[in-house]
Amino acid sequence: MAQVDINVTAGRDHVREAFLWRLCREFNVKVNVKKANIDTDFGWLQLELEGPVEEIQRATAWLMTTGMHVEAVQRAVGA
Repeated sequence: MAQVDINVTAGRDHVREAFLWRLCREFNVKVNVKKANIDTDFGWLQLELEGPVEEIQRATAWLMTTGMHVEAVQRAVGA
């Protein structure tokens, strides 16, 4: 299992969407919200994604296609 910490920045259009629900539902990753600050027109989240490397890559790629800014903070591979 791999673990990746990412920062996600979302604009007005994205904070009204259920993108976290979709992330958990469509990809085989465990999502842990470490920190977040979400308002009506802007939000940022610090997420920890855990799961198979391929699924984390797919989930991160999907987030990037939505137009949100995604930045990897830390990568670690666990047993």
